[in-house]
Amino acid sequence: MDDGRPGEFELIRRYFAPLAKDPGSLGLTDDAAVLTPRPGVDLVLTKDMLAADVHFFADDAPEAIAAKALRVNLSDLAAKGARPRGYLMGLALPADWTEGWVARFCNGLAADQQAYGVHLLGGDTIRSSNGLQVSITAIGEVDTGKAVRRSGARPGDILFVSGTIGDAAAGLHARLDPDFSRVHDLTQDEERHILNRYLLPRPRTGLAGPVTGFATAAMDISDGLIADSAHMARASGVGLSIDLSKVPLSGALQRLKMNARHEFMRCFNGGDDYEILASVSKDKAAAFQKAAAAAGCPVTEVGLVEEGSGTVRLHDAGQSLDLSTGGGFRHF
Repeated sequence: MDDGRPGEFELIRRYFAPLAKDPGSLGLTDDAAVLTPRPGVDLVLTKDMLAADVHFFADDAPEAIAAKALRVNLSDLAAKGARPRGYLMGLALPADWTEGWVARFCNGLAADQQAYGVHLLGGDTIRSSNGLQVSITAIGEVDTGKAVRRSGARPGDILFVSGTIGDAAAGLHARLDPDFSRVHDLTQDEERHILNRYLLPRPRTGLAGPVTGFATAAMDISDGLIADSAHMARASGVGLSIDLSKVPLSGALQRLKMNARHEFMRCFNGGDDYEILASVSKDKAAAFQKAAAAAGCPVTEVGLVEEGSGTVRLHDAGQSLDLSTGGGFRHF
């Protein structure tokens, strides 16, 4: 290139090839990867596409953008009970990209590859006419026939969620409104917590084993707890009853719940949690909680699966709540 920046193939050789440690990647020297499934496993594939100023801010740290792009896919694998194997990446760089930005982006990928035991298998890099875009297809492995779908919940099952709910949406509101934390009287630690939860999701990959061992249905919470519960309820042909008083909340969300109910509901179902929602038969619920805690991903009982046809009922200590105040994240 005449502007001093490396061309596509030099960019791949210099920055992306070192990330391709799986033999199936062929060192990124061919047109496609060759992946041989291990005996006794099914492959689980998922794709998420992230765009600047839609899923992240264009001026976010390159390391954080890379981590978020990879982690939201790892969250989908965890919900199926799959262990990460590798990923393909499509990267559309804006016209003003710099080699330093790409180096930092790849450093972020390298750190998460080491943390989550996954490697780049291949992909494509192009010039974007409309801002940065990152598309990742993650590939995981699960024992044959053991992938957990969202369609298996049955009446009488117990509902569980991992982590805390609503933090990432609150972090987004805090990014968009500099007065958000002051108006809602959040402490510096609480503000830091919600900002970090938006910037850096925490995929619950440790739950893969407990999910395949005990869950009848599972999915990751990306569109919001109520919105994703509705997806599970419709797929399973059941009703879900969620007790808000049992849903795990951070200090920041507890403060919003007490002082700004409408704002709380917007965040509560705002999406980007990347926690796991799972249904477990009543006789296996205690074992599931124990296994999740042992895996370093504690889960909390939040409700029940009931007879129904795709409905979700939210109540707070017995009082029914209006679900129209928080519709969940929508892509369009």
